[in-house]
Amino acid sequence: MEAIKGRRAVRRFQERDIPLEDMRKILEAGIWAPSGSNVQPWEFVVVMERDNVEKVKLLSPGLFGNPAALVVLCVNRKLAERGGKLGAESALMDVSMAAQNMMLMAYSLGIGSCPVLSFNKAALRELLNIPEHVEPVLILIFGYPKVWPKPPRRKPLREVVHVEEYGRPFE
Repeated sequence: MEAIKGRRAVRRFQERDIPLEDMRKILEAGIWAPSGSNVQPWEFVVVMERDNVEKVKLLSPGLFGNPAALVVLCVNRKLAERGGKLGAESALMDVSMAAQNMMLMAYSLGIGSCPVLSFNKAALRELLNIPEHVEPVLILIFGYPKVWPKPPRRKPLREVVHVEEYGRPFE
């Protein structure tokens, strides 16, 4: 629970590179995420060179701070088709779970992260040479935090959990 509660969206980073071995651990955590029918529809584009990180920032109005690295999480639509009529929806969930695994691993290594949804997909695809059948859906930024943000308040279970039927709160 400490990792789940402690992981926060970090947007202010130290000027410090992430060791390649730690980046490997973060990516490895991503590929071990659950995947519907074990399709594993994800593809990850890792960007660690400062100049390239800056170029991605220009295409991403939601990307704040100066991360040491970022990962563009993509759905390979050809692979997602193997999931049948729910393939596209399932693939998005699979990539989301991979992202959570990566953020939790990063936290365990003392590395902050933040998911970014606001970016120009077409421009990013061109910049990173991503083929048409591979769709960028999320960017995760990584770096050593200047400060770990405090966790926000969460609603109590009784407000969001229903037992056996909607409207019967979990007490």
